[in-house]
Amino acid sequence: MQDIECRMETMHMGRMIHMLSHQLKRRNVLEELAPDEGLTGSQRHIMRFILLRTLHTDVYQKDIEEEFRIRKSTVTGILKLLEKNGFIRRESVQKDARLKRIVPTARAETLRPQIQEQLKRTEILLMEGIPEEEIRVWRSVMCRMFGNLVRAEKEALKANKDIKEEAGKDE
Repeated sequence: MQDIECRMETMHMGRMIHMLSHQLKRRNVLEELAPDEGLTGSQRHIMRFILLRTLHTDVYQKDIEEEFRIRKSTVTGILKLLEKNGFIRRESVQKDARLKRIVPTARAETLRPQIQEQLKRTEILLMEGIPEEEIRVWRSVMCRMFGNLVRAEKEALKANKDIKEEAGKDE
């Protein structure tokens, strides 16, 4: 293990983030959320998000699409299955009947304490032995890196759109 820690000192940032993400996923599998519930990995991640977010605010399909950066059709399929299996229900919103609020059912609510406890244990483990100032700096750097990637993605999408429009003019 010490060997990998030494190599990480000179490793590319993207690789390090990928490895950390992979370790978190492995940890989540080991602490599997209600394995007898029959949820897939994607369904578990989305249920975690719904259960944690609904503590503070309403959740809509668009929130899930943005949080996980996945397509509308993918989210629709997952939500349909979660609804069919009794984990969520969708309610119309008074101000706009087209909007459907996603609400956890009683079956899903039984998972919330387990999710919160797992999250708490993971956060404690991640920050173990790291001074608060370093954690603050890390959060700031991660936010900027994320912003850089989002900006670059927007620029690439715009460039691709411009190229397609130019190609369409030539035809």
